[in-house]
Amino acid sequence: MFLTAPRAGQGVTRSRAIAHLRTNLPLNPSARTYRSKAGMAASHSSASPSTDSSKEQTQQAGTSGATPAAGMQQLLDLWMNAWRSVGAQAGGNGLPFAMPQMPSIPDMPQMGVPPMAGFGLPTMPSFPGMPDFSKLAAGGMPSLPSFAGLNIPSAAIPSERLQKLQADYSREAMELIQQATSSAVKAPELKDRRFSSEAWSAAPAYAFTAAWYLLNARYLQEMVDALDTEPKVRERVRFAVQQWTAAASPSNFFALNPEAQKTLLDSKGESLRQGVMNLLGDLQRGKISQTDESRFVVGENLANTEGSVVFENELMQVIQYKPRTATVRERPLLIVPPCINKFYILDLQPENSLVAHGLDSGHQVFLISWRNADQSIAHKTWDDYIGEGVLRAIETVSKISGREQINTLGFCVGGTMLATALAVAAARGEHPAASMTLLTAMLDFTDTGVLDVFVDEQHVQMREQSIGGKSGTAPGLMRGIEFANTFSFLRPNDLVWNYVVDNYLKGRTPVPFDLLYWNSDSTSLPGPMYVWYLRNTYLENRLREPGALTTCGEPVDLSKIDVPTFIYGSREDHIVPWQTAYASVPLLSGPLKFVLGASGHIAGVINPPAKKKRNFWMLEGEAKALPESADAWLDAATEVPGSWWPEWTTWLDQYGGKKVKPRAAAGSADYPVIEPAPGRYVRQRE
Repeated sequence: MFLTAPRAGQGVTRSRAIAHLRTNLPLNPSARTYRSKAGMAASHSSASPSTDSSKEQTQQAGTSGATPAAGMQQLLDLWMNAWRSVGAQAGGNGLPFAMPQMPSIPDMPQMGVPPMAGFGLPTMPSFPGMPDFSKLAAGGMPSLPSFAGLNIPSAAIPSERLQKLQADYSREAMELIQQATSSAVKAPELKDRRFSSEAWSAAPAYAFTAAWYLLNARYLQEMVDALDTEPKVRERVRFAVQQWTAAASPSNFFALNPEAQKTLLDSKGESLRQGVMNLLGDLQRGKISQTDESRFVVGENLANTEGSVVFENELMQVIQYKPRTATVRERPLLIVPPCINKFYILDLQPENSLVAHGLDSGHQVFLISWRNADQSIAHKTWDDYIGEGVLRAIETVSKISGREQINTLGFCVGGTMLATALAVAAARGEHPAASMTLLTAMLDFTDTGVLDVFVDEQHVQMREQSIGGKSGTAPGLMRGIEFANTFSFLRPNDLVWNYVVDNYLKGRTPVPFDLLYWNSDSTSLPGPMYVWYLRNTYLENRLREPGALTTCGEPVDLSKIDVPTFIYGSREDHIVPWQTAYASVPLLSGPLKFVLGASGHIAGVINPPAKKKRNFWMLEGEAKALPESADAWLDAATEVPGSWWPEWTTWLDQYGGKKVKPRAAAGSADYPVIEPAPGRYVRQRE
């Protein structure tokens, strides 16, 4: 926890620490300030109490020429003396401050993870401490703790590379120590935005704490880069180290965060009260608040494009949106959003709605709204989502519009489901789609980006046993909150610890942000459906192999999909790497167009033209065939400023058919209107 009292025998209690803070922490760079703040840091330490500073012996800071092999302990001693020189007391863990511990390179300081047991928020592993990386030089990777089933095989750093890293570390540590022990103490430059506040630079004690942390965190990342192992193993180690270093930042601890302390003084204690209230509220919710959720209501200021629900079953509703133009393309567009999120990422606000853009471009737009699964449908399978979901929606739109073929769009896993459904239809001799658009979707799961660190045989088997209904066990649910927390920890500084600091340490209410509200509005999935998808795509990558999978009783062969296809990837996407989006090209048979957008998985897709932001890449002219590799395509592509949306609607117009007058009412005699959009299903929350 971040505002808990120290353990018995460790110094002042929480109330005394706060009183000490209020009376003895003038926010000015004086020796008294440094001593008081360091005392607060010591009160946070989980080590034994510090000895009285008057009884401690000091050492001379004169080891600037120490070698990497012999100088690490001397560096630590010098660091302690540097802190003493500005009036700080040594922490009980052997450091001059209660710095979260870093892993043990030979005689290197320890930095552990803040205590999180009982936090009740997004689950981080209770790491017992970082492994002894000194064993890497001998070629043996120490056993790293498990991260939700994450197994890290053995790896090693070549000893020559390790020696260079140690030498670099020693040099930089020495420079930092010399700066701290100079006659005119000057705060080090902190380029990390977590320490950008003036409060950090105004007090050298805090600035050196942050600088020491950044040095060690960077050293750990460089060690990961130096691992002589398979890329997948390296990425797993990188992910684990990223979690440790992000959690251990001094900005996450009230005792080490001068900005949070200043906020406490300026607010006369109100920030502490509000921070505790925010924490208690999030404990009840089971996740950290990322936005002010009270400011948004689905159907009022989110997902408010006018339309009607014209079909529903156990898995989904089909929404038909009201046309906005005097004439419309006779062939409608069906959008298949991902089932692990609510659909309204594509219809957030009028100014950034892809649904609205399609309507304003003269297309009839239909959309699937997936149900937030509960125990009543926990038994549903992948086949059910393809047959009762995507194929049933295609049939519904076709019958309402009176068109034998429709245009289709799939986003993220919705694209995977759409392609599977069209392959099933092709195996039956049916061709219900005139075109297909795939937005940041995977058909070839060779490179699954950062999510690959979570997937191995052991993890999949665990999910199959616990929620998949395997071996006679009752099927369960893959909770949406697990998805949300997982995606947040892919960017821990931005989506986890940033809010811990702001919400709890500073007592602030998160600013309203529609995208983050959507991000927190998670959706659960039936266990059998989820584990089938996990095993056959992420783990075994069988979807790309013709006939390797059977869905709805039909062999799945993506090459049977011979419709014109628009494929989009985002260049900075960490969930669906753009090269993976491009890997769909050789799997499909129809005329293909690939467009690469700037930014990430969501921001790259949601890029309305009116914003005049970002850019995209495309091949000029009509290429008969796309290059075999993604890199070859990029070499030949031309960069275009602005949004890719107009390029897509221009492409889609070719397959929309002639322009006709829109129908006066939604639905049909066989498909009467059930309720106004956005419908009931999207409003169901966990």
